[in-house]
Amino acid sequence: MRHFTVDLKNTYPKAFGSSPSAALCAYIPQASPEIPITARPAVLVLPGGGYGMVSDREGEPLALKLAAEGYCAFVLRYAVAPHKYPVQALQAFAAIDYIRSNAEQLGVKRGCLAVMGFSAGGHLAGCTATLYAESEFAGALGVAPQNLRPDAVVLCYPVLSAGAATHGATIQNVSGGDKALMQKLSLETRVTPDTPPCFLWHTADDAVVSVQNSLLFASALSDSKVPFELHVFERGAHGLSLSNDTVASAGTRAARPEVAQWLSLMLGWLSGRGFELDVNLV
Repeated sequence: MRHFTVDLKNTYPKAFGSSPSAALCAYIPQASPEIPITARPAVLVLPGGGYGMVSDREGEPLALKLAAEGYCAFVLRYAVAPHKYPVQALQAFAAIDYIRSNAEQLGVKRGCLAVMGFSAGGHLAGCTATLYAESEFAGALGVAPQNLRPDAVVLCYPVLSAGAATHGATIQNVSGGDKALMQKLSLETRVTPDTPPCFLWHTADDAVVSVQNSLLFASALSDSKVPFELHVFERGAHGLSLSNDTVASAGTRAARPEVAQWLSLMLGWLSGRGFELDVNLV
């Protein structure tokens, strides 16, 4: 496996200006004459942490799982509070542009880049799904807005709403308490027919981030006729990640096998959308 880290500020100095940098960590399955794969789908992973930290439990363990499934995986360690929007969104869009601009060298299959986010990282993934056409991002990166649109988005127990169902600390951190910005970042109000297809999962008894975040967003997707798949598991604490022993922690985050199936469900959904390995058997 090729594993390396890209300093996005060094790659996009004009776009970042005085903004902090972000580290894009790549996990690329090694090419081999014995494995005739010519191109692989890719997933950009955005861990959670309330925009106050970046969770290790929702980063590398996911990348290693995805790489084992044949994907090119990338984990973005983005800026957190006191930095606020649009800093994190610009970093996520820069990561998307980097992967697309270097697809051939990275072995990434064109048209097969998904963004996956957990909790607050789900909010950031939701921003890439709904705000990619904002002129400030395309202008800063010098690309067409469509180049920043993910091909699919995976939202894992996400914070998406700034309304009654929100997780207050997450929205406070990303908005700095600005009421108008909070309203802008209530992402269920930003869905359009051009929003990319989405896969969502949540647990019904999540006591930290209400399942209403996923339900409201799924309803908006349905209203705009955007393809989506939603799974709500009956029980499970917030922050389960892979929901297996690799990421289990003390207390409520014990592995839950019935929830762990979200990964295979998601991979099947992506496969149905064309996220398959290109193989040359000649």
